[in-house]
Amino acid sequence: MSSPSPVAEVLNVRLDDLSGQPTRDLVALHLAGMSANSPPGHCFALDDSGLASPDVTVWSAWRGEAIAAIGALRALGDGTGEVKSMRTHPDHLRQGAGAAILERIIAEARARGYRRLSLETGSGPSFEPALALYRRRGFVSGDAFGGYAPSAFNQFMHLDL
Repeated sequence: MSSPSPVAEVLNVRLDDLSGQPTRDLVALHLAGMSANSPPGHCFALDDSGLASPDVTVWSAWRGEAIAAIGALRALGDGTGEVKSMRTHPDHLRQGAGAAILERIIAEARARGYRRLSLETGSGPSFEPALALYRRRGFVSGDAFGGYAPSAFNQFMHLDL
């Protein structure tokens, strides 16, 4: 009898304290990818210390012992939250890991009584899969928020809760 494929394994989404090497490695991959695909001065991804801030909650999704995705929710202090550091591990792309993390972030924002979730992201081919995920979940393009300055590169999306 063969073992189940990685896609068939159940995703386990859990709070993450950033202490595990797989999580730190995926954060590093995220930072490298954002820097490589963003013009200078337009990369706002959080590093480990930024993700460890008290106003940020991080989750990771796992298939067995393999990390599949990460994502975070930043409290903006005005009844809204910001989606941060969404990244799916390359071995788990288009298998539902990113969507599972996003659903967990949305659920937590609702549980906290937030009225809106927002995010800042970039433009170009490397951002299209994430943008498609956000649009499928109901995020719409909108104005800058939380101190971000609009540019020709970045874009802002919002989900009313």
